[in-house]
Amino acid sequence: MGQPFSILVVDDEDALRNVLSSELQSEGYSVVSAADGDEAITILQQKKFDLVLLDIKMPRVDGFEVLRFIKERFDETKVIMLTGFADLKNAIESKKLGAEDFVSKPYDLVDLLTTIERVLSSE
Repeated sequence: MGQPFSILVVDDEDALRNVLSSELQSEGYSVVSAADGDEAITILQQKKFDLVLLDIKMPRVDGFEVLRFIKERFDETKVIMLTGFADLKNAIESKKLGAEDFVSKPYDLVDLLTTIERVLSSE
């Protein structure tokens, strides 16, 4: 296997972000995390990622704004939206803006890992 896939985890909930980051690292992914949309955009300007796990509801810069930023500049970067607000409107909006998938919180880790593997393997 070549380089591990690089994933940026963006979530304003510290505990969730830390648990998810360490789980992904234990699965062999290269992981960087950001606490909000501003930080995510700064990191994205410095490093290329295969996948971004992106919370929708965050202070200042929300997930939709970060998603637009990614799709305008790094079209090959895949995005999975994460939200505690699992309503159809957000799912449709995410898809319209170019997200590959949508996972509602609280998510099942196995389901999330399966989604991540599927998204990363669909070139």
